[in-house]
Amino acid sequence: MPTSPQKPRPGAAANPPGDAHIDATLYLHPQTLARLKSFEIRAKHIVEGVMSGMHRSPHHGFSVEFAQHRPYVAGDDLRYLDWKVFARTDKLHLKQYEQETSLDLMVMVDSSGSMRYGSRMFAEASGVGQKLSPAGSEHWSKFDHATAIAAALSYVALKQGDRAGLIVYADSIRAMVKPSNAQGQWRQIVGALSTHAIDAPTDIARSVDQALAKLTNRRLIAIVSDFFDDPERIRAALARIRHRRHDAILFQVVDQHEIDFDFRDAAPFEGLEGEPMIRLNPRAIRKDYLEAFNNHVDTIRRMARSMGFDHQLVSTHTWLGPPLAAFLARRNAMLKRSKSG
Repeated sequence: MPTSPQKPRPGAAANPPGDAHIDATLYLHPQTLARLKSFEIRAKHIVEGVMSGMHRSPHHGFSVEFAQHRPYVAGDDLRYLDWKVFARTDKLHLKQYEQETSLDLMVMVDSSGSMRYGSRMFAEASGVGQKLSPAGSEHWSKFDHATAIAAALSYVALKQGDRAGLIVYADSIRAMVKPSNAQGQWRQIVGALSTHAIDAPTDIARSVDQALAKLTNRRLIAIVSDFFDDPERIRAALARIRHRRHDAILFQVVDQHEIDFDFRDAAPFEGLEGEPMIRLNPRAIRKDYLEAFNNHVDTIRRMARSMGFDHQLVSTHTWLGPPLAAFLARRNAMLKRSKSG
């Protein structure tokens, strides 16, 4: 990526209801929250939780909502016999029910060196006309956009009474907030997001391993990253998530210049994760670059979907609200279809 004038800056997030001490305006436009708050985050797969809520649990019991019948076994509680089934079939069956539990959301935000890149002006991206980020940068980086996505997802989860947690990682976990829906959870998430991208390479495989070692219940894991890593290491990380029976969403955050590569003049290009600086003519390599970039994105998308996960490409040059709202609406539509089918 070309040398970028921006500096690392503290992340930020949006105001949850009832917390007047956090400034949302720099990173989440009010219109974004207005579009997001009516949507729900739900796991496609049955999830485990520890609290009563709106999400279905795999633990069968005798409460809440009817699920299925099972044959009577000596010693079962006779109160749950279905006498209507007995009248039709002359066989004893018990009603089974499914408990409703809350969703545990864990958002993993990539803070590696490549996330420092940004070409969009901060004043435009913030939505309030402020020219500089709190760290003094004029540019809105991929890390800025990733923190805004993390803030939005956490906001929606906490708004609907679910538990939200956060992991900031690069070559390993850098910060972690355990999932909770306690009153102070939002402040803790904001505190963990108030960091900056670092000059370190991405190691998603190691970071996911560390995260899974700390997670007990099955949950929805949202990974927010540019995924500029070896595809096989990404595949290994996703396979481990699937093996542990978690659900996952991949938000691939890229700068619009990385998508278009519309640079015209020869210039020094500097890697942000320890690669040497080289001088290139962008016009001469644009075709090969675009082919390689698009192939990489397609690989990540196919990899995610082959494991039953969702993938969303997000440009830092688009408003946060519409793509997130469309994404969540699509997930909810898929859930309704799977229920009715």
